[in-house]
Amino acid sequence: MDVMKNYIFAPSILSADFTRLGEEIKACEAAGADWIHVDVMDGHFVPNLTMGPFIVEHLRRITALPLDVHLMVENPQKLLKAFAQAGASSLTVHIETCPQVEAVLSEIKALGCRAGLTLNPATPAERLLPGLPLADLVLVMTVHPGYSGQAFMPEMLPKIATVRHMLDEIGSGARLEVDGGISAQTIAQVRDRGADTFVAANAIFKHPDGIAAGIRTLKSALGA
Repeated sequence: MDVMKNYIFAPSILSADFTRLGEEIKACEAAGADWIHVDVMDGHFVPNLTMGPFIVEHLRRITALPLDVHLMVENPQKLLKAFAQAGASSLTVHIETCPQVEAVLSEIKALGCRAGLTLNPATPAERLLPGLPLADLVLVMTVHPGYSGQAFMPEMLPKIATVRHMLDEIGSGARLEVDGGISAQTIAQVRDRGADTFVAANAIFKHPDGIAAGIRTLKSALGA
């Protein structure tokens, strides 16, 4: 059995060269990437301003891979329809910005997207509980959201294990995704705590030997 079939590798275009975005996405496809991760930041909820539905629409023209959209924004429900129409495959929202989390996750599903739920490093895992039964994807951040290239926070490892336990307790089939400082040195640690979906930015797009080598190195670190 190919254990890699159990894992999802999602390059984050936050570290891509946007002057060559089409080429870099095609390189990710050729190297065996499973999803493309899109970090959406509004400059309010997190201290950075990035891409909107327009970028997702162009990505959808470039690739058939699922587009994994992480909404680091205030009032995400105002943007759900626009991103779904642009071609998002999954929409992940923060528990901190969704007091009516069940309604938001239900709306994401009604729009035909995978419903994702996430939380900041300082937020206890237990805050996820109301939304877990509806989540198709749970994302644990292992850096403070906002900028790529930050150092992995090992103190988040117990939180990954806690979320894995919480999902198992309710019999959830949701994927457990981790984003932040994922590299050849950290990916096995998060896998061993129960993660099965790995977002990586610099480790792929800034690898000295190129995108294919970056993805290959991550897979090798998991024993492929």
